Amino acid sequence: MSKSGVGFLVWFGLGWWLLGTSAFDGATRLILIVAGCAGALALHVTARRFLPAPEGDSLPAARRRRFRQVNVVQWLLIAVVVVGCVSAGVPVLVPPLVAVVVGLHFLPLVAVFEQPRFRVPAALLVAAGAAGGAVWLAGGPDDAVRLVVGCLCALSLWGVGTWAVAGAASVVGRTAGGQPAER
Repeated sequence: MSKSGVGFLVWFGLGWWLLGTSAFDGATRLILIVAGCAGALALHVTARRFLPAPEGDSLPAARRRRFRQVNVVQWLLIAVVVVGCVSAGVPVLVPPLVAVVVGLHFLPLVAVFEQPRFRVPAALLVAAGAAGGAVWLAGGPDDAVRLVVGCLCALSLWGVGTWAVAGAASVVGRTAGGQPAER
């Protein structure tokens, strides 16, 4: 995984974290926001230190096209979810359903980027969406739905980013002079 790949995980994770912290008020929320920002920044800086630069245009044209298609479909589905939930009077279901859409979008990216590890965030984000849906079905308050979905999605994305960085850091640690091994 490249620096930019982990960058996406880090900053989208922060967005989910901010959603989760919306369940709190005052000083508690402020502390959680600062902690999330600090953690995201630390992971981003660490990724820039240990991970390779993105391959850029070296990705074959067909795979670049597939990547764009996957993302266009993802954003269209997110728009449908938002409009559908708001129209149906259940905006609380936007975060759980968006988590499922985002999770599922990782599955075709396994082939696009030849990253089998993308199955992990796929499963974790779908599970986070399902957990939020379960909280709603059990009659939980909207704040609890946002807390569950937001925090689980954030921790999932940050966990996968940390996994990528830890793997790269261990390779660097095993090579002479601290230089990354050939990939």
